[in-house]
Amino acid sequence: MPLARSLSMTSLNGLPQWEDEDLPVEDLLLFEVSWEVTNKVGGIYTVIQTKAKITADEWGENYFLVGPYFEHNVKTQVEACEPPNPAVKKAMDTMKSQGCQVFFGRWLIEGSPYVLLFDIGSAAWNLDRWKGEFWDVSNIGIPFHDREANDAVIFGSLTAWFLKELSSQFDDKPNIIAHFHEWQAGVGLILSRSQKLPVATIFTTHATLLGRYLCAASIDFYNNLDQFDIDKEAGERQIYHRYCMERASVHCAHVFTTVSQITAIEAEHMLKRNPDVVTPNGLNIKKFSAMHEFQNLHSMYKARIQEFIRGHFYGHLDFSLEKTLFFFIAGRYEFSNKGADMFLEALSRLNFLLRVHKTDVTVVVFFIMPAKTNNFNVETLKGQAVRKQLWDTAQSVKEKFGKKLYNALLKGEIPDLNKILDRDDITIMKRAIFSTQRHCLPPVTTHNMIDDSNDPILNTIRRIGLFNNRTDRVKVILHPEFLSSTSPLLPLDYEEFVRGCHLGVFPSYYEPWGYTPAECTVMGIPSVTTNLSGFGCFMQEHVADPAAYGIYIVDRRFRSPDESCNQLTQFLYGFCQQSRRQRIIQRNRTERLSDLLDWRYLGRYYMHARHLALSRTFPDKFGMEPSAPPKTEGFRYPRPSSVPPSPSVSQHSSPHHSEGEDEDEDERYDEDEEAERDRQNIKSPFSLGVLPQGKKKQHGEYRN
Repeated sequence: MPLARSLSMTSLNGLPQWEDEDLPVEDLLLFEVSWEVTNKVGGIYTVIQTKAKITADEWGENYFLVGPYFEHNVKTQVEACEPPNPAVKKAMDTMKSQGCQVFFGRWLIEGSPYVLLFDIGSAAWNLDRWKGEFWDVSNIGIPFHDREANDAVIFGSLTAWFLKELSSQFDDKPNIIAHFHEWQAGVGLILSRSQKLPVATIFTTHATLLGRYLCAASIDFYNNLDQFDIDKEAGERQIYHRYCMERASVHCAHVFTTVSQITAIEAEHMLKRNPDVVTPNGLNIKKFSAMHEFQNLHSMYKARIQEFIRGHFYGHLDFSLEKTLFFFIAGRYEFSNKGADMFLEALSRLNFLLRVHKTDVTVVVFFIMPAKTNNFNVETLKGQAVRKQLWDTAQSVKEKFGKKLYNALLKGEIPDLNKILDRDDITIMKRAIFSTQRHCLPPVTTHNMIDDSNDPILNTIRRIGLFNNRTDRVKVILHPEFLSSTSPLLPLDYEEFVRGCHLGVFPSYYEPWGYTPAECTVMGIPSVTTNLSGFGCFMQEHVADPAAYGIYIVDRRFRSPDESCNQLTQFLYGFCQQSRRQRIIQRNRTERLSDLLDWRYLGRYYMHARHLALSRTFPDKFGMEPSAPPKTEGFRYPRPSSVPPSPSVSQHSSPHHSEGEDEDEDERYDEDEEAERDRQNIKSPFSLGVLPQGKKKQHGEYRN
């Protein structure tokens, strides 16, 4: 047997390079298979789309994404072209000759990767035969009424068919790697292994099917992971066949990966296999040339949100917008999974604290969670109309005032301010003031909800009594639609809105990764997450004092719900006590953490998974170096030097800071010095060589 070639990586300008010159990328083909290639359903679309550039940079013409063909997606996202690889073209032609529609092109995203799309509808006539073949190899039966599972069988059968046609054309090389995401793509993996195709397979689960279902049912999931009767729970929820597809995919794969340590623990119990590699999710980080440009964007978009607030709270605008903080929660409408239940309870307690301490800070909280609605409600639209009318009135009066003042100054006179406004001007202004009178409270929702009486957020608001009264220091606005720059109410897209807010709050109970707090981080906006989210665990592992960097991590794993809610309340209250300067300093630190989430660094975990798959599939050709597995332990982003060393993340008991405290912080804080230290720290752990081994972290070690 020939000696196995060792696989390891070196880094050149942040991009991976093959170390063994005898193993060029040209000798390998990489296929990444997912139902969400060019087809946005959830967060996996973001993973694949943002990772495409770094993978295309590494693999070039030998990287292909495989997904389903949907005409409306292809028309707007894909540019048709001929396959550059003759073997790929021949495999496609074979499938086309037997009645299956296969589409090839470039996906018009960063990196412009090749995409291979199968038309599910054109192959649906094979469904019964393929379901029979799938039963023969796996003993998994698919019910006829589950369209999503039936589509998964068609998609998987087409994928396996393509890989068979492709691999049959090769003898020794190129070797093929196929990376499958989630259970919808798993049938292709199962069939490929059953047919003994010479393909290195990787399966990534971004969340377990049963985990999501159990958490949505308000079950104490994480404390009972080893107690569940898995088959019984899946059967009761009528997803047993899907669960079997997912579990079979996991056990058939040469390499099994998941996106976070918390999901790895879940997968070990739900799917009965410990992941080989944890592959954290990243983002494409685009740095501004001007260091504080993101701070300017925050000010600009905050002003846009303030305009909306002026209209929404007309007649009740007795609070200072300069001392108003904007918090938000966004995502799928999963009331308990996303932590909206705990967030509302914490807001009730925060409202009590702010009122008791008679603080002048007001908090406006946005819930951006899509639900079924009829349309905008009349009161909300009227508020924006009144605001615009007042603006127009003020502009017309200002114009007349300006002309009279200008003419008087030209004559060398100081105008009589009592005469510069005539009776008509006074009348117009009085009518404008009368138009702002309101006989109801500002609405807590911007739309007419279809099932208002059963909506969990609205019912909780009714229970805790946050109705936007004048005495409330916490105001609530439910916006049950995704944001759009064309909206007549809040004309901002999601990124602009996030940049204009002060704090994102995501106290999720079930969040395998958590892109929302990660997106806040790269935009320099502090956020609240939990130690049950992949993002929260990742930050605990890499940052010594996350709160100093604007990442507040609520302990929902080792504390009772009431204790977790109190901790969240303290985080929110402590944030409200910060001065404007302290918030600016914190945003600078938060934005510097974005390097931790860059695919240029996190992509190495996917590289390692591919290397491991090759060494397991073709052990006579490839071998792993002992130092190859990337380690995430042993590195901690240090506490900023300007933060008091003890106690960690201390909270003031009073809303007022002493002048001495601010002076001390000014003396300690040096932005350039801190930024340079952080830049050096971020470079050292992400070199792709051997990393220092750290003490193994125990459960519950990093508690807030």
